[in-house]
Amino acid sequence: MEEMEEELKCPVCGSFYREPIILPCSHNLCQACARNILVQTPESESSQSRRASGSGVSDYDYLDMDKMSLYSEADSGYGSYAGFASAPTTPCQKSPNGVRVFPPAMPPPAAHLSASLAPVPRNSCITCPQCHRSLILDDRGLRGFPKNRVLEGVIDRYQQSKAAALKCQLCEKAPKEATVMCEQCDVFYCDACRLRCHPPRGPLAKHRLVPPAQGRVSRRLSPRKISTCTDHELENHSMYCVQCKMPVCYQCLEEGKHSSHEVKALGAMWKLHKSQLSQALNGLSDRAKEAKEFLVQLRNMVQQIQENSVEFEACLVAQCDALIDALNRRKAQLLSRVNKEHEYKLKVVRDQISHCTVKLRQTTGLMEYCLEVIKENDPSGFLQISDALIRRVHLTEDQWGKGTLMPRMTTDFDLNLDNTPLLQSIHQLDFVQMKASSPVPAAPLLQLEDCCTQNNSATLSWKQPPLSTVMVEGYILELDDGNGGQFREVYVGKETMCTVDGLHFNSTYSARVKAFNKTGVSQYSKTLVLQTSEERSQLRRMSPFSSTLNLQPSFSGRSCFDMLSSSHQLSLHSSLQSLNVSGCNFETQSSPYSQLVDIKKMMAVAWFAFDPGSAHSDIIFSNDNLTVTCNSYDDRVVLGKTGFSKGVHYWELTVDRYDNHPDPAFGVACIDVIKDMMLGKDDKAWAMYVDNNRSWFMHNNSHTNRTEGGITKGATIGVLLDLNRKTLTFSINEDQQGPIAFENMEGLFFPAVSLNRNVQVTLHTGLPVPDFYSSRASIA
Repeated sequence: MEEMEEELKCPVCGSFYREPIILPCSHNLCQACARNILVQTPESESSQSRRASGSGVSDYDYLDMDKMSLYSEADSGYGSYAGFASAPTTPCQKSPNGVRVFPPAMPPPAAHLSASLAPVPRNSCITCPQCHRSLILDDRGLRGFPKNRVLEGVIDRYQQSKAAALKCQLCEKAPKEATVMCEQCDVFYCDACRLRCHPPRGPLAKHRLVPPAQGRVSRRLSPRKISTCTDHELENHSMYCVQCKMPVCYQCLEEGKHSSHEVKALGAMWKLHKSQLSQALNGLSDRAKEAKEFLVQLRNMVQQIQENSVEFEACLVAQCDALIDALNRRKAQLLSRVNKEHEYKLKVVRDQISHCTVKLRQTTGLMEYCLEVIKENDPSGFLQISDALIRRVHLTEDQWGKGTLMPRMTTDFDLNLDNTPLLQSIHQLDFVQMKASSPVPAAPLLQLEDCCTQNNSATLSWKQPPLSTVMVEGYILELDDGNGGQFREVYVGKETMCTVDGLHFNSTYSARVKAFNKTGVSQYSKTLVLQTSEERSQLRRMSPFSSTLNLQPSFSGRSCFDMLSSSHQLSLHSSLQSLNVSGCNFETQSSPYSQLVDIKKMMAVAWFAFDPGSAHSDIIFSNDNLTVTCNSYDDRVVLGKTGFSKGVHYWELTVDRYDNHPDPAFGVACIDVIKDMMLGKDDKAWAMYVDNNRSWFMHNNSHTNRTEGGITKGATIGVLLDLNRKTLTFSINEDQQGPIAFENMEGLFFPAVSLNRNVQVTLHTGLPVPDFYSSRASIA
């Protein structure tokens, strides 16, 4: 029963209800608490409310809750504890239950007067602390509200069930434990108080004394006082008004406002409502049972999650330890090879040292001997040996001149450890979906009747097999380079038709499509061989009978597509890095070929990310390579994965972090740009570098067009590369920054950024041309 305790406490005082009354909104209040939160209203407002109600006495309507308060929050402000119009400066207080209440507007009544007898101020207003409905009290005051006898009985039983032992009710100081209860007096006595106050003689001798436990039961079973009518205090409730949904007395039916209402017997309606409440409780009990079972399930899930987490962590540690052990074994093998190389080099050098030492000793001895011979004064004796000595000296000199003084071994180790693939594999080490939620899609079918070529453009259409029911999230279109080379992705998205522009004339291309969902990637469709036109005016329509159309089985091999579900949610994705070298663009078509528009007038929208493979080693990547920063105080360069040589392309970068006013640079660059200095300092990059106050354009270390207006955290830098007009333009926060930055832009350009550790930026791609450029282009 402890869960029920909050239902038995007053929202104002936070204690168990004492003499609870029922407000018209069906909420309860202690009678004393109701008096404490009364607020006196102006006489004019009270008279208005009485005129609005149509009578001088307020009519508390239990059916229509909107009629209950003539001064609601919507019309006068009386229904909110934020302040009453009549008492705007009255401070609010909080009850123990957190309900905001007002102190009494009038001084408290005398201590000898009970809450029910104290007079109620004229024109008083009461607001329910729970639903904030307000009403003006009539002349009866709080006596006009019925008393909740049922709630009193529930509280009485609850408090008795919580009492550990019954105490004597007549002990003046510390009550002793009761030993008997008088059923007639309805009082619990200890032995001392029974002898003193209830002697077994005289009239009291006939009273029946019972044990306290039996007395508690008899008290519960004894009938409580019957509630009386609020309009006729001397009359008991005898009938039930169906229209007003309240008990009434017979005088209310004869001369009161219920005389014309439908009434029923009080006992019959009591049983009916008890039955209805029991039925409602059965449904609520089922929900409570389900909730308990659900809580048990959740608690079991917590335990299971903890156990699975420990098991998974142990498995992960074991897998990582296995990788570390394998790396340590490989490390030992490589160190062994280095040691062998070390020993071999030392042996060669030591052998050469030994050989040279012996020859040097011999040469030194020959030189000393020759010097001593020269000192001799015997000409004939000298001439007898001089020829032989001269030949020995020349022979020895020749021996030193035949590479003897060149090291036979270098000090460098001719070993170069290539750890780049391993580091990339470690960085790509991630969790995979272990349980498939749905099957892999079936291979798409090419719609031959909708496939065609026009000039150097090719349009392809496909669909899912008719009987396939597997959900498809998107498709991947791949095209080779026109020379039978490797396939590369040119489109990823949900559309089923795509036009690729900018192909070579008079060339043969192979195309294929596959579908994907969260589970995986389907098999490739059959390969479609496309022949571009020799002349721009020629239109070739693909059909099963066209000489330029061939279907072949799908090529074997793996696609370089990385299964990332977040990127697949995009409606259009392009990887133009390979095809743009020869000037390729693409457009998707969702309408029939007869409605094909001039795609040369449309912008190619491309999605791409930063390229970890070509970036400086100090660059730090995150967010699927869309967010970059640096771990160095020096500027480092990072490029985008996609290069552009044709079309109009626009992307933005938002500044996620900007500390100590650095000057990052944004723009485009060639693939061989220098990566360890600011973008634009060499002749391979075209950039705008900007600080917190101004910006400059820079190419080949030439600074031009200083423009006011800098960046802060949260700023957006736009880069617009128009290769049709051969221009590069920049913007900050959607406003063009300075004039056109660079002109005569020709070649293959990659998006580029240079930054240091004080800056972090995030790349946003696949964006339309901004308004400032579109309007300028339309004027041009």
